[in-house]
Amino acid sequence: MSDNILIKAEGIKKYFGKSIKALDGVDLDIKKGEVTVIIGPSGSGKSTFLRCLNLLEMPTGGRILFNGNDITDKNTNINVHRMKMGMVFQHFNLFTNLTVLNNMTLGPRKLLKESKESAEKRAMELLKRVGLEDRAEAYPSQLSGGQKQRIAIVRALCMNPEVMLFDEPTSALDPEMVGEVLEVMKQLAKEGTTMVVVTHEMGFAKEVGSRVIFMDGGKIVEEGTPDEIFGNPKSERLKTFLAKVI
Repeated sequence: MSDNILIKAEGIKKYFGKSIKALDGVDLDIKKGEVTVIIGPSGSGKSTFLRCLNLLEMPTGGRILFNGNDITDKNTNINVHRMKMGMVFQHFNLFTNLTVLNNMTLGPRKLLKESKESAEKRAMELLKRVGLEDRAEAYPSQLSGGQKQRIAIVRALCMNPEVMLFDEPTSALDPEMVGEVLEVMKQLAKEGTTMVVVTHEMGFAKEVGSRVIFMDGGKIVEEGTPDEIFGNPKSERLKTFLAKVI
């Protein structure tokens, strides 16, 4: 496997029951430092595929290599590899009974065995980067949706992950809060963070994506640079999709 490929998905299938093929043989390489944006209609399999990358969904068939390790092998300790994969969900998934600072330092202290001082120093640096250092002692219920999602992003970054996975991170937000979350993601992209982003935000895909993947019916229909996908779509299915969303 090339040194530049961080995640390699080979022939990924995911069936729910006997009749629903959520994924039907997906092959994709995720390269270090790239922002891979996955777009497509609802039900196309894009979120299921993202969740397969860290085995939140166990593929029915195929395999996933992360740093050359087959994480779909039943003998692999997936928790060791998950620590290197940051995941940001639609609905924040913050611990409501913990302060922002404790939400952020729980993982590094428990899993990475960092000292309290070291974990809190890193957490405060990250909070400052997203303009929320004054909310360190607040509880999630005291935050807006946009603030919660920015906290969810920097909480994942506290673990120093090798890749960040985003599952429609702005879809649960009010429109005026979307921009503040996308701004944080754009900054991460500029810093060379490896990211896989499932999103409905076409402007973000155009501006930040290194590569755009269009999925439909559990398959990759088309992939290319943002210019290729948005400026010169080849398949009729992608042309129809873009006509509806742009």
